[in-house]
Amino acid sequence: MHRAYPLAAVALLAVSLPAHEVFAQGMKELVGTWTVVSNDTTRADGTRMQPFGAQPVGILIFDSEGRYTLQICSTDRPKFASDNRMQGTPEEYKAAVHGCNPHWGRYSVDAGNIVFKIEHAMFANWEGAEQKRPFTIKGDELTYKVPTASTGGTAVLVWRRAK
Repeated sequence: MHRAYPLAAVALLAVSLPAHEVFAQGMKELVGTWTVVSNDTTRADGTRMQPFGAQPVGILIFDSEGRYTLQICSTDRPKFASDNRMQGTPEEYKAAVHGCNPHWGRYSVDAGNIVFKIEHAMFANWEGAEQKRPFTIKGDELTYKVPTASTGGTAVLVWRRAK
């Protein structure tokens, strides 16, 4: 019988926490630097793809003030023959755009979702958008789902806390 009291006290404390403290705890878990492990997309027809290749590179940083930056790229991007980013060929520009997807802005946590408030993005269609992405953190691994990926379909991204 005495075991129920500590459990009840913990449950009462959790219910009595102000909502901003519960959300802040979710944000605290995210704060730091993460490196990409994988990015897998499933299209509406069920086909799967890895838009940044089998070994993407990227970094995702969440700060304690609610700002984030995310950069993800393919390691297969070709270098520009001119060695000048302003003098690429159409094919080089296409590969550059297809091969990277950086965006940054503000974030919050709401009911198990990271809410990205995108201020700027390479994919300009996302600028000003707010995107909710359900997430989990297990140990040093962050996984979230992108319900509407910029390549079509849904994506699942896995990140590992940088050490």
